[in-house]
Amino acid sequence: MPSSLARRRIAFLLFDGVKSLDYVGPAEVFVEANQAVQGYEVVLLSPDGRDVMTSLGSTVSVHGSADDTGEVDTVIVPGSELPPRDFARAPVTDAAAALAARAGRVVSICSGAFVLAEIGALDGRRATTHWKFAADLQRRYPRVRVEPDAIFVRDGDASTSAGVAAGIDLALALVEDDHGADVARQVAQLLLVYLQRSGGQSQYSVPLRARAQPASIVRRATDLVDADPARAWTVPHLAALVAVSPRHLTRRFREELGQSPAEYVNAVRFDLARLHLESGASVTATAAQAGYNSAEVLRRAFIARLGISPSQYQRAFRSAMPAGPRASSGRLLDLAS
Repeated sequence: MPSSLARRRIAFLLFDGVKSLDYVGPAEVFVEANQAVQGYEVVLLSPDGRDVMTSLGSTVSVHGSADDTGEVDTVIVPGSELPPRDFARAPVTDAAAALAARAGRVVSICSGAFVLAEIGALDGRRATTHWKFAADLQRRYPRVRVEPDAIFVRDGDASTSAGVAAGIDLALALVEDDHGADVARQVAQLLLVYLQRSGGQSQYSVPLRARAQPASIVRRATDLVDADPARAWTVPHLAALVAVSPRHLTRRFREELGQSPAEYVNAVRFDLARLHLESGASVTATAAQAGYNSAEVLRRAFIARLGISPSQYQRAFRSAMPAGPRASSGRLLDLAS
């Protein structure tokens, strides 16, 4: 799109408790794009036009209220660390509905999806949010088709993303829509971020293995596995070590952890493999150290869980590995190319 065309008006709807990075990151993408195309006007709005208090405890001045801002091309609703029930309601939802009625695109970052869902903007659509909110979003809004592992989802004129950095990913995708891949790539290079990341949210989320009850047989079993994940564990062997039957141990695992003993062992090994890869170990060495029979078995596990290979995962976390200044600079440009 030539830079001579009218600029698109991007409105961020802010509210007390808004997560700063959820709007600052995406806003900077559009501002950075103006170096190439002068294609955007970014405005910060609040429901009543008053300044807002962010998650950092700082006050942010806004340009106006949702009612008096005029036409907008895109409305973006960031998220918050507050529970969605505390902000996904009037007056925030009223302001979002008013803006959405005038906008060509509606967008959410992180738990901002609850606001869009509350006003019906996501009904019958695919959507995502941060992994820690995904189950609650699906439960509260059954008409929304939640994709919990997606970095971002675009369905018609509604786009949703996971938290913080995923909002930058989505903003880059919108820039690419508006002005082409070359402009989006230039912005990614200037901001030193990926133009498009492989895999889903699960490659970045902290593993969520629930802890068993203290002094329970499940806790004794998980402690044994945690101490030696690479061991060739079987349910009968593990059950014998804690002096119960395999059937009883499996039942107790499902009651306390919601998974079988074998699923727990696989999860622990997978987490261990991720740590080895992030520290720079080779795929072959990682497979051996984490208890996988071969590098191929490890590769299949990563493809099944994350949608990317161990090598791709390791490249995504290359910053954890030592590199000289020249190599680091080249890698940053490569990631955005």
